[in-house]
Formats: sequence, structure tokens, C-alpha cells
Amino acid sequence: MKAIVFDRFGGTEVLHEAEVPTPEPGPGQVRVRVHALGVNPVDGKIRSGAMEAVFPTTLPAIPGGEIAGVVDALGEGVEDLRVGDEVLGWSDTGSYAEYALATPDHLAPKPAGLDWEHAVTLPVASDGAERVLDVLGVEKGETVLMHGAAGAMGTLAVQLATARGARVIGTAGPANQEYLTGLGAIATTYGEGLVERVRALAPEGVDAVFDLAGKGALEDSLTLRGGPDRVVTTADFRAEQFGVHFESGPQRRSGTRLAELARQAAAGTLVTTVGTSLPLSRAAEAHRISDAGHGRGKLVLTVA
Repeated sequence: MKAIVFDRFGGTEVLHEAEVPTPEPGPGQVRVRVHALGVNPVDGKIRSGAMEAVFPTTLPAIPGGEIAGVVDALGEGVEDLRVGDEVLGWSDTGSYAEYALATPDHLAPKPAGLDWEHAVTLPVASDGAERVLDVLGVEKGETVLMHGAAGAMGTLAVQLATARGARVIGTAGPANQEYLTGLGAIATTYGEGLVERVRALAPEGVDAVFDLAGKGALEDSLTLRGGPDRVVTTADFRAEQFGVHFESGPQRRSGTRLAELARQAAAGTLVTTVGTSLPLSRAAEAHRISDAGHGRGKLVLTVA
């Protein structure tokens, strides 16, 4: 099968297309013919070697772990899925490939009204968003500041927080202000003067901070919170230096909650946004876009 592989750690240039053996499902596994896969910031960090302490990688490696596709083979003991079922979720093997293996518990049915690209916006982003909101203990009536709120995880985090009854102040670039407002956030730009802008929007203060951007947002977050309490980052490796909780995800949760969110997305009550969609062969380009940050919605690779 065709796959994207890296043989050494480094920049996007280490990614290349290769022919590798098609994996066979073991007991309790299924094989999925991948139609779309998600590109996440953690993929670039693993590729560069920056995440070796957290996610040790055996080289050569196929990146990724987020898929949407069709079950095409069953391992021994699998009873809840059939060949031909359309699914989305987390893979047990690298996802930048024509085929990937997965555990049924980590998959959810893909609703007929949800296309492949929008389906694959959900697994990693929804899991990360809900885990951080739980760690922060976000409740009805609270004000949450989200840095980098226009990305894939931010798009869902804004909606999931507002569904809890929280008020969200989201930061993004000038081009994404209207987008954030449409999701239900109070939008403002990042950068110089952020503390003053947020204080004008929330004179009573912010109850929690969710940093999805990194790039120096922690300093302003600590100023606005008066310390590291209820500040969580998924993007800034300096977290320990500031006494801030770093949420390292992604994790492979049960597909039950994912199935519910997929139904909401198919019904249009949960907004999912594909920012850029590229063919698998352009994985290096997708990583360049991801590494730069500031994008809107999800980066997706499609497999013909």
C-alpha cells in the first residue's frame, strides 16, 4: 500500500511517499480503507522529534492516528462491525496510508449525512477539547479565554464550552474574527495589548484559560488569571516553567461520545470546519501549513 513515511526526525522534508506492506488485523482489530485522515499539530511535533519523551517513535514510522473510512477486513473475535461499515475514529497504526488498523471500541459509525473530510475533523479535536474543559472544570456562567480558538480543536472547544453555559472569549487573527463570532465566541485579536482588550471584554476577570496557540500566550494568561490556577495549554512546552498544566493528548477514548458528536455534526447542530484539504501525496505541504499555525478549521488529507 501507499503510505507517507519518515525515516529520521526533522523538518517537513523528511516525509516521503513509500510502498509498505498492507497491515493485517490481529485479534480484536479491524482494517480500515482510509478515505480521509486528520493532520494535527502533534503530528509535526512527533515528526520533528520534539515529542520523543512523551511519544517514543520507532523509525521508520507512518505519522498520524485519526481516520475516516470503510472497514474492509475483520480480525478474530470482532462481532460489532462488518466489512463495508463506514467509520471514523482513532487508528492503532499510522493513519497517513491507504489502510490502517483500529480497535472497534475506538471507532464510531459515520452518519450518512457527514462526508469523509468533515467526519475526520472530530476524533482528536473533540477528545482534546472535552478533556481540557473537564480539567478546567468549566461550568455554567463562567468566562473562558481561549487562545487560538479558530483552529480545529478551538472550533469545537468554543461550541462545547458554550453548550455548558460558559461565556467564551476567543483569540484569533483578523481574518477569523467573524468566524469565531459565528461559533458563539466573543472574538478578539491576539498579540500586543491582549491583556487590556480582554479586561475590557471581561472586567470581572476570566475564570479559566485554554491555550491552544502557544507562541507566548501563557504570559498574558497568567496576568489575566493572577497565577497558573485553571490555566491549561496544549501547545506551549514551557508550561512546567510557569506551573501550568500541559495536556499532552491525543488519547483514544471510547467511540460512544464520538458517535453522538458525529450525529450532531451530521444534523448541523455542531459546526465542523475543513480549513484545507489536500491529497495524501502532499503531506509535507500539509505539515508546513500545520507547523505555521494560525489556520482556520481542520487540515485534512484525502486518499483516493
